[in-house]
Amino acid sequence: MVGADVIFMLAESFCHANETKHAIPPPTTQFATLSIDDAYDIQVRQIEARIARGAFVKGYKIGLTSKAMQDMFGVREPDFGHLMDDMFLPEFGPIRVSDYLQPRIEPEIALVLGGDLAGPGVTVESATKAVDYAVASMELIDSRIADWRITITDTIADNAAAAGVILGSKPVKLADVDLTAISCQLIIDSMIVHAGVGADVMGSPINALVWLANTLGAHGVTFKPGDVIMPGSLTAAHDVRAGTTAEAVFSDLGSVKATFI
Repeated sequence: MVGADVIFMLAESFCHANETKHAIPPPTTQFATLSIDDAYDIQVRQIEARIARGAFVKGYKIGLTSKAMQDMFGVREPDFGHLMDDMFLPEFGPIRVSDYLQPRIEPEIALVLGGDLAGPGVTVESATKAVDYAVASMELIDSRIADWRITITDTIADNAAAAGVILGSKPVKLADVDLTAISCQLIIDSMIVHAGVGADVMGSPINALVWLANTLGAHGVTFKPGDVIMPGSLTAAHDVRAGTTAEAVFSDLGSVKATFI
């Protein structure tokens, strides 16, 4: 644990890094006692600062949902970050890479809520009922920490690397699709670079939603209709740069595409 002054200072550092596009050193290399609870406090302070400037929370993202990523970071549960309204980007772009530091893209099955959802006590059944539809999406992740040299604590403090969301245009009701069986190919500049299935996300993207609703519900957060939940990537993330065209092609959900300039 660290003091409130350190939490405030680190939150300010992340805000400055995001505004200036100059990365900062990993906080854990500066403060060895920085805890996961501290990291979430740093994240929340940044979100409060953005809200004070007129932005609003439009949803949440979940990271570290695959066993491989959890093993890499030495953790046994995911992490989460906030999605602000100004992170949502129009499909087909163009997206300016200069607006980011070290951007990467990853494909996800976005879940858009149609009803309130609050934990604790959320089950697969209640979470499924709260979802209005699923839609193809890509998440743009970015690290405000130099060279992506991150631990789980660092990335939580960095709002779980949240940077952008691109939603597709084919909403699908959950009754019409098996989320676990949806396959996906991530295509970069016309080449397939990664592939995965819905079951790679904690067994099902719905399981990720259950975890998130119960985790945030313990802190009094209620999800509202229209909230967008990004439950985790079906594949590894891929670097993007000026001139990159990225497309995620899903079975049952169609595709979503973005061009970077």
